[in-house]
Amino acid sequence: MRVCRMIMAFAVAALAAVAAAAAPPPVDLELILAIDVSGSVDAEEARLQREGYVSAFRDPDIVAAIRSGMVGRIAVFYFEWASAHENRVVLDWHVVGDAASAAAYADRLSAMPIMRGRRTSIAGALEFALPYFGTAYEGARRVIDVSGDGPNNDGPPILPARDAALAAGVVINGLPIINERQFAWGLPNLKELDLYYRDCVIGGPGAFYIVAEDFASFAAAVKRKLVLEIAGLSPDTQYAQNAYPERPMFGPDGTIDCMVGEKLMEIFRRRMEAPN
Repeated sequence: MRVCRMIMAFAVAALAAVAAAAAPPPVDLELILAIDVSGSVDAEEARLQREGYVSAFRDPDIVAAIRSGMVGRIAVFYFEWASAHENRVVLDWHVVGDAASAAAYADRLSAMPIMRGRRTSIAGALEFALPYFGTAYEGARRVIDVSGDGPNNDGPPILPARDAALAAGVVINGLPIINERQFAWGLPNLKELDLYYRDCVIGGPGAFYIVAEDFASFAAAVKRKLVLEIAGLSPDTQYAQNAYPERPMFGPDGTIDCMVGEKLMEIFRRRMEAPN
């Protein structure tokens, strides 16, 4: 009988060890960085975006924010997106928990080529990102961080994709880049992009957006956003709703039309089809 009990105890311990080994390692945050490389982002702007993230992970303030968590490490996944079917994983999940691992991550990211695409599908990026959560690590929080310089204008509409992510317990934060130059092919840009991100992209408990006034100021905006994100905080202030004097395509409740990107694309198509 005693031998049987010993065998049973050994078996239970072995099963517990196997279960522990199979469980994803814990982290404070599973963070997916989704970077816009659509046609409105030229080669220099794409480079500035990449350098902004590389610089951020070399910054001691980012490392301090990571170390301040309960576990003291986060898992980061980085991919680039454009149209609905143009998504490329740049770096799969990496754990960052100290200055050495953050610097190593920055070095790997800096060495990777930058993808280029055409249209803008934030919805496609969200749908692409969602299945990667829980595949390698188990985070106390899960965040998709979307940076881009235009509204959704390709693939599925944004709201169902956003709502699916929120239903899965994922927070979506944003980094809209205000791009004043004319987009490629004469496609009109959206000066109210910060409001579009506010009303149509971000969501979940504590969700926020940080505005990059242009690509040159992207690095500073990335650092601020990552520090807040990693620490689980939100900025004290957001951009006011009347940040721009002209605010077309707003609904009766004062929120921006979440199909504005698709409507701007239709305007562009009509221009192109009109006789000279």
